[in-house]
Parts: sequence; structure tokens; C-alpha cells
Amino acid sequence: MGFSGKSVVVGMILMLSLIGKCINGENGDYEGGGGGGGAPMVKMEQEALYSAIQGFVGEWWNGSDLYPDPCGWTPIQGVACDVFDGLWYVTELNIGSIDDNSLACAPRVEFRPHLFRLNRLKSLAFFRCFVAPISIPLGSWGALSGSLESLEFRSNPGLIGNIPSKFGQLRKLESLVLTENRLSGGLPDNIGNLTRLRRLVLSGNGFTGKIGDSYGHLSELLILDMSRNSLSGSLPLTFGGLTSLLKLDLSENQLEGKIPSEIGNLKNLTLMDLSKNKISGGLTKSIQEMSSLEELVLSRNPIGGDLMNIEWQNLQRLVVLDLSSTRLVGGVPESLSQLKKLRFLGLNDNNLSGNISPKLAELPYLSSLYVNGNNLTGALKFSQGFYGKMGRRFGAWNNSNLCFPIGLMPTSFGPFGVKACQEVTESEVGFHDSDSKIVNGNQNHNSHFATSFSSLRYKFDARWCMFTIIILFNLFM
Repeated sequence: MGFSGKSVVVGMILMLSLIGKCINGENGDYEGGGGGGGAPMVKMEQEALYSAIQGFVGEWWNGSDLYPDPCGWTPIQGVACDVFDGLWYVTELNIGSIDDNSLACAPRVEFRPHLFRLNRLKSLAFFRCFVAPISIPLGSWGALSGSLESLEFRSNPGLIGNIPSKFGQLRKLESLVLTENRLSGGLPDNIGNLTRLRRLVLSGNGFTGKIGDSYGHLSELLILDMSRNSLSGSLPLTFGGLTSLLKLDLSENQLEGKIPSEIGNLKNLTLMDLSKNKISGGLTKSIQEMSSLEELVLSRNPIGGDLMNIEWQNLQRLVVLDLSSTRLVGGVPESLSQLKKLRFLGLNDNNLSGNISPKLAELPYLSSLYVNGNNLTGALKFSQGFYGKMGRRFGAWNNSNLCFPIGLMPTSFGPFGVKACQEVTESEVGFHDSDSKIVNGNQNHNSHFATSFSSLRYKFDARWCMFTIIILFNLFM
């Protein structure tokens, strides 16, 4: 079916009209705005953004390749905008090597005051930006108090100095991440005033001093990570108020004192890592009330005490339990064998004594078990299949009075670093001692005689069998 010339002309007009709307917006009035119905960008907002970016990436950048503006069809990588009252405003600014096509920071950067004129900014992040030494500006942060919800400084080796106390004015802040920088000094107490915080990550810096009681008032907090610093003092009793907390990581600091019993109030906590500190005073019984725990890591602390007063069976979600190098004494409780989701159990390098329950080997997901470096005694009554599955991930060496029965498997299949038990029966040697003895270089005379007798009997039986086979072969051939 053909079209008349008139129809073609009408069709062309409609196409041009549609293109015009796409370019100029619904109202057909171009005002320098990009998408979103041709909304314009306030000139002062654009100038503030360009100047702030130039301070970080260099004067060479002027945004001349952007059309029609930073929020238009060719936006800046790491910049996001939104419309307020019909005008574009910057709501997100990410500076540094976040993506392959991000604007890289200059060797020397500066925080220009224009940054704090972006008063609709909700998210501000710096990633691998600061190499030469520079501090976070102390003032002007209050200008962003009505909008900023997320503030991050990640992996900036040149970022030094203290956390500005003005951060405490960012009342809408929900996420504060200052990780892998070279920040130092104490933690501002007024951070505890940011009651909307849901994530507080201060790991991998050089912070010193105590954790203030005010940090226990962050009742909406989900993640608290202050690991890998030089924080000292004891855990605040107010931490019992962090009832929404899911993750608590204070590892690799210099914290001391007892784990407060108030920690048992953290019913939603899934991870608690207090490893590599100076915590002492034994395990608080309130740990057994933290029924949501999946990872409990307390290794490398002089905690002391024993394991027997904890009802471990209450922690049914536990996947990782690391209590290595904590100066524990006493026995290994059989209740640990009721933790059906357990994958890693580290009890090594303590002063534990007594036997190990063979029920531990029945845990369906257990893939690593370390009890080496203790004073454990008796026979390991685990199956050959268990040792085969675990390999070197079962550690029981450096327990001088621990052995495994050779009656259950060949010696070559035994656990690494554990000696074999020699089961001696009355029928084998004519004695009444049927106890297991550890095979070592200092065996007594009776044990040596039993071994020799057994060896001779084996040789005699083998020769007799060969002799019988030869006779039968000749008889029937």
C-alpha cells in the first residue's frame, strides 16, 4: 500500500515535533537544562560544583564537554542530581578512583569552600584520592547538616589529622565511613549525638584514647567497626544500648578490662570480633543470651577462666567460634557438640585439659577444628573418615598426653602431630594391664616385650600361610 505525498509531509512534521519535544522538553523552552523535562540548573550550583571538583582533580577540568550541564545527557561520572522546585541540584558527589572512568584526583588537592555550598548534597565520598598529606577541614560542615546522609573517606593514605568535631553537627547522617586512612587522635564524643547513624566504620586508622559512653546511645546503629586502631580503656557499659546492632568489630586495638555483662542485650548481633586486644576477666555468662550470634571471635586476649559456665547450646546459629590464645583452663564442654551449624572451632594455644568428646566429629558442617597447644589427655575417638575430611584443618599437636587408637585405623591415617595409642591386652602378653599407652621413645620393658612378641607372631603366621599355600598348590596341580 503506497502513501501520497501529503501523507509523507504530515508524517515528517509529526517526527520533527517529537524530536523537538525530546530536545527542548515538554514546554519547548530550552533553559540550559538536561533531561527531566528541561529543568535548568542554578548557575551558582553549577559554579560551586565545578570549583569543588577542580580543587580535587585540577584546574585543567572545566566541564566543557558536558552538554547541556552536569545533570544533562552527559553527566559527570560520580555526580548525581535531583530536581527540587523545578531546578537541578547536586545530591551525590563521589571523588577519586571509584570506577574506571571516574575523575582521578590530582597529586595535590584542596578542599575549596565551594564544596559546602552544595546544600542539597546527600552523599559525599572520597576513594583513593588523597596521597600527599592533607587534613579534613575543621569548619563549614554545619552547612551540610540539613541534607548530608552519607559521608565516606576510604583508602586515602595522605589523609591525616583528627576527625573534625563539626561532624557531630551532621544530624541527618546515617552512614559515616572513615576507613584505611591515616587519621589519628581521639574519637569526638559528639559523634554519639548522631542518633540516625546506622553505620559507623572507623577501621584502619591510628585513633587513640577511650571509646566514649556516648557511642552507646546510637540505638539505630547496625554496624560498628573500630578495628585496627590504638583505642584503649574498657568497653563502655552503655554498649548494652546498641540493641539494633548486627556487627561489632573492635579487633586489633588495646582495649582492656572485662567484657561487660550488658553485652548480652545485643539480641540481634550476628558478629562480635574483639580479637587481638587486652581483654581479661573471663567470659561473661551473658554471652549465652546472644542467640543471633553467627561469629564470635575473641582470640589473642588474656581472657582467662573456663568454658564450662556458658550454656553453649543456646547459640544455635553459631558458625565461627574462635577462642584461641585466650588463656582458658578446664575442660572442653560437650555442649559445643550441639552447635549444629558450626564450621570453625578454634580452642588452640590455651591451657585446656581433659578429654575431647567424640561427638564434636558428628557436627555436620564442621570443617576446621583446632585444639593444638593445650594439655588435653586420653584417646581421640574420631573416625578415619573424619581425619580424611579434615586433613591439616584438624589440629591436635602439642598435647603431649593425647593419642589416637591404632585399632581404629592405620597409623598413616592418624592426625598430624598426635602419637598412636598402643592397646595392650592380657591375651597378647599374659599380663593384666589392658590400658592404652602412648607409643614413644621411653616405653617401659613390658610395652617393648608386647611389641616384639606381636611382631614375631606376625612373622610366624605369615611363613605358615605361605607354606600351606605351596603345599595346596602342588597337591591340586
